[in-house]
Amino acid sequence: MAAWLDLVVYGALRGLRGERALWVRPDLFAWPNDRLPGDEATFVLYAARSAGLELSRGIVLHSDSAYLLRRCEIPAEVAEQHRVLEWYSGLGLDDPVDVEDLLTQELAVGIAHPDGHVSDLTGIQTPLVLDAVFAAQARSRRFGVTHHSDGSGVFTLWAPTARSVEVLVWPPDAGPAPPVAEAMPYPAERHSDGSWVARVPDVADVRYLYRVDVYAPTTERFERNLVTDPYSVALTLGSARSVAADPADQRWRPDAWSRAPQPRLEHPVDAAIYELHVRDFSMADELVPEHLRGSYLAFDVDGYGRRHLRTLGAAGLNTVQLLPVFDSAAITDDKDARREPGDLSRFAADSPYQQRVVAKVKAIDGYNWGYDPFHWLAPEGSYASTNEAADGGHRMAELRTMIGAIHALGLRVTVDQVFNHTHAAGQWPASVLDKIVPGYYHRRDAEGGVYQTTCCDNIATEHAMAEQIMIDACVFWAREHKVDGFRFDLMGFHSRQTMERVRSALDTLTVERDGIDGRQVSMYGEGWDFGEVAGDRLFVQAAQGRLAGTGIATFTDRLRDAVRGGGAFDPDPRRQGFGSGAGTRDNGVRLANSLGDDTDLLQLGLAANLRGFTMVDHRGQRVSGVDVPYRGIPAAYAEEPDEILSYVDAHDNETLWDALTMKLDPALPMAERVRHNTL
Repeated sequence: MAAWLDLVVYGALRGLRGERALWVRPDLFAWPNDRLPGDEATFVLYAARSAGLELSRGIVLHSDSAYLLRRCEIPAEVAEQHRVLEWYSGLGLDDPVDVEDLLTQELAVGIAHPDGHVSDLTGIQTPLVLDAVFAAQARSRRFGVTHHSDGSGVFTLWAPTARSVEVLVWPPDAGPAPPVAEAMPYPAERHSDGSWVARVPDVADVRYLYRVDVYAPTTERFERNLVTDPYSVALTLGSARSVAADPADQRWRPDAWSRAPQPRLEHPVDAAIYELHVRDFSMADELVPEHLRGSYLAFDVDGYGRRHLRTLGAAGLNTVQLLPVFDSAAITDDKDARREPGDLSRFAADSPYQQRVVAKVKAIDGYNWGYDPFHWLAPEGSYASTNEAADGGHRMAELRTMIGAIHALGLRVTVDQVFNHTHAAGQWPASVLDKIVPGYYHRRDAEGGVYQTTCCDNIATEHAMAEQIMIDACVFWAREHKVDGFRFDLMGFHSRQTMERVRSALDTLTVERDGIDGRQVSMYGEGWDFGEVAGDRLFVQAAQGRLAGTGIATFTDRLRDAVRGGGAFDPDPRRQGFGSGAGTRDNGVRLANSLGDDTDLLQLGLAANLRGFTMVDHRGQRVSGVDVPYRGIPAAYAEEPDEILSYVDAHDNETLWDALTMKLDPALPMAERVRHNTL
């Protein structure tokens, strides 16, 4: 090693400048093209066992080891596998290193200049090398808690960058958040695939946490994290502790749910879907006992809501889509701590006080959307009937009671899944994944910051183990809870390959072995194209027009806009469409409406938005679907009807009724408004 390199190993840094370098393979790093120095400069990899790397006056100190990196070409097959490398140049590592050991240290790459000073010292993003070294073997492992017939269990956690892992265990009666000092620790053993495994003699319903010692780039130091299990299937109140509840335990398997047959579709395109929210379903239902309103169990009560579902089923409805029922970080489980705004009818209809009252309790009331993932495999606790029912396997049993009650009506159940983001990353309280393998699960920009284009911290399901937990969660919900389908939030942020792997995993489920026919499980989602993945920048997206042959459908905004009028983000929401008065009764706002274009979109939408469908447009011309325009692009994008989910109303934006209220002629009588809504 050169003398100047020995020199820069000693010294102190003032923090790292982001995480601009990538570790791609054990012998390959990457450096951003827009930050390449002159040819005379070289690159150095630094590692520190105690962290604290800092750069002071061009000198790197507190580094325990340093390795020269030579400039090289990124192999074509590697660049093809990872599209992000298009904007990077290769750096080769020739010295033999212990990769597994290095990955447990603080790492940085700096530019070493001929005069001996170092510049641009930056942290390293490691997901690609973690996948290259560990993922192929780890993906075949079962994570979470595995229950054995003798009452013992195995706890398995993937944490390849951790220095040590322990399982902290409390007895079943320890309460929702027992003190750490009272836990029984069980050391976990590291395996070659980066997994840690601990065996516990008696696991039934125990509370537990993982204690993980790991370097965290967000704090630039080693952290001892106490964290719940990302594979938790049950939790205590407030998601404070994971619970080792066995889904196969008969206590958590209601008879009606076990007996209810899986409703089937003759053809996937026959799905007629009604979206609803668990809490909203019964909160105002006077036929449901007050203590059950807003809960899973309300679905098993013959209230107005259940009667309405029965009526809709007789009219042709066959699928109920539930807004998220996985564990959410933004909802208060504790019913004793919850505060509601109360009766707002005491205020005048045009009073500003309703919003003021709501604002005072909005952080602790029960109103929510549920799009803040905390634990993907565990049911949400706020929909349990009581605080006690929110604990452990009880919430599983009540969730299953709801599913069984819907199945008993002959209706299928699909659940809204949100794998594109989590509520938090880094060292924040509701962060789980990032406390176990820091920097791995979330999609990060060129500086190392987490993308938040989905409104929260984006998940990088192009990383193997992030994709794996998505697959495992879907299989778990289908096999263990008997759900009949999945609606994927912002599905375009996942790759087509990921969605095909989910589809393949579900297709392996059989009635004989798993109690459900996985081929009957529907998959559809939002195929919007935006954010850092737009235009297939990082991978071929699971977006509109890219899912031919998969049987996975995307929502089509073409028919939606034609019926409602305008688009979801128009500056003025009063633009009329085919179903809101365009061509029949002008609302007087004088916005440019195009009934002819809307009619073309509607006609095409009724034919599944097929690219090859031919029709006569409003100008009398025979055209193909790809010739019909929609906001500057071809309206048609589907090859087969099962790629399309037609809709005019969902939880995003105004309801259809509210949209009509804004778009219809204000003088239109109520009976006519109802006819528009029915149409």
